[in-house]
Amino acid sequence: MRAAPPAARGLYGPGMAERAAAFAPGRVNLIGEHTDYNDGLCLPFAVAQGVTVWAERIEGDLMVVRSELAGEEDRFPVASPARIGTHEWSAHVRGTVAALGDRGVAVLPARVTIGSDLPAGAGLASSAALKVALVLALAALADTSAPEPVALAELCRAVEHDWVGAPTGLLDPLAVQLGRAGSLVRLDCRALRWSVVPWRLGSWTLALADSGERRALAGSGYAARREECRAAAGALGLASLREATSADADRLPAPLHRRVRHVVSEDVRVDDMVLTLRAGDGVRAGALLDAGHASLRDDFEVSTPALEATVTRLHDAGAAGARMTGGGFGGSVIALFPPGVAPPPDALVVAPAAGAARLDPA
Repeated sequence: MRAAPPAARGLYGPGMAERAAAFAPGRVNLIGEHTDYNDGLCLPFAVAQGVTVWAERIEGDLMVVRSELAGEEDRFPVASPARIGTHEWSAHVRGTVAALGDRGVAVLPARVTIGSDLPAGAGLASSAALKVALVLALAALADTSAPEPVALAELCRAVEHDWVGAPTGLLDPLAVQLGRAGSLVRLDCRALRWSVVPWRLGSWTLALADSGERRALAGSGYAARREECRAAAGALGLASLREATSADADRLPAPLHRRVRHVVSEDVRVDDMVLTLRAGDGVRAGALLDAGHASLRDDFEVSTPALEATVTRLHDAGAAGARMTGGGFGGSVIALFPPGVAPPPDALVVAPAAGAARLDPA
């Protein structure tokens, strides 16, 4: 089952319902990687593909959930979801239901169906999209308001930390909620403020290529990089690496100095990219993607041979710039192609799309 096409999306009106549905898109982070949990800057955009959740009220006290993508079903008590689920994806669902209950948000027994056209593990925030869509659908079913964007993002982060074992930040759940058609979002993770950045590169094309290497944050080096950043900030006497400078990086031993150097330079690249997009300079945008990838590869050390081969392949196909997107250790590569240059046939052309929304379940 595929996610609802963009033309079918719309707000589902208030009022108690027997059925409800919601959609949350995946996201691509154009630049600003591993900066969110360092209180830094990011520049994501939502994509047209995503996760759709359908919910129907049922009698009893169970949540009956089926993932169409996995072809699996899970059942658990609404009031007390166990932490041990029968399927990998169900930890996100059980954790979300538990987190809603902990926050006083009513959750009704329901039959839930999850559909997606986002590849899991490709670095497109499929898990964040699942949790956001699930919250919107369950809130609509119970005739309650879903948490506001920051509160919902914090709920998603808590589920990732406590139920999935992935110490993620707020980037993904905020990006899938804040998406705007035709625009990116400059996200300040320290102030938790954001602004819209219009896409002004005309006929330049963004495309995603899957490296073929599945990414699982809970089992990758992601947690190690977070811990290194925390240790670097502590050694410098800083609350976070958002306050660090290039000179600070030079004061630290390896590999911490490289981690700091990436975070500091990546924040600069985000604001440089904002100015570049406003100027409509595709050549400069491509160069920034290349610089971001080099920093992720050499200073943050989250690339893999599969990611490097994919970057090279996209450059060979005519890309003006390419970099891994997401946490690294596998996943996808985003590339920018000049006007008149077609991406490889297996690449997915993407463009900034709308964010999460309730749907008409009919």
